[in-house]
Amino acid sequence: MNKTERRQALLRAARDVFATRGYHEAKVDDIVAVAKVAKGTFYLYFPDKRSVFSELVDLLFQRLGAAILQVDPAADVDAQVKHNIRAIVAVLLDDPALTRILLSHATGMDPAFVTKIRSFYDGVKTMLSLSLAEGQRLGIVAPGDTKLLATFTVGALKELLAENAVGETPLAREAIVDTLFCFLQAGYLRTGGSSPAPALPVTAPSVTPARPRRRR
Repeated sequence: MNKTERRQALLRAARDVFATRGYHEAKVDDIVAVAKVAKGTFYLYFPDKRSVFSELVDLLFQRLGAAILQVDPAADVDAQVKHNIRAIVAVLLDDPALTRILLSHATGMDPAFVTKIRSFYDGVKTMLSLSLAEGQRLGIVAPGDTKLLATFTVGALKELLAENAVGETPLAREAIVDTLFCFLQAGYLRTGGSSPAPALPVTAPSVTPARPRRRR
């Protein structure tokens, strides 16, 4: 196993340990046990569990940005909007361990941990706000404060996924897409069709969430 593969194995092990034990209860010993490597090997790649968690969050953010396609206003905007919603939902549902942590974190236990999660959501909202501003320029998004519109959209997605995670009968993936699309359809997108329909990002600008400073 080369260095890249070893690093990826440690990241996967850490993600699984965080999901089963919780971030705060997880220990480096747990991660190396799942990865089946010596503890010293972990420290060749990461200084502590916080750094590996931070990288996992950044990678998830990058996958979200890469999954979103730019919308062509001359084509079927509704179909493209649904595609982007579907892509975002897929990224989150395909990494249930990390998504569960992001949705259910407890505040007040580790300031750096909370700061990292907030930076993730701030990055997502910034990405969406810039996308909505581009949509306004193209005439397919209604006028309004894009930061507020982004906050409402991210909040709706978070609540839908959180409810789905704890429900006795989770919704199918496509049902989540349809539910979110219908919720947003009366909102800010202007498609020129029989009814207005909103969008998640109409483009995917590159935005990297800020990293919290490490304690010395």
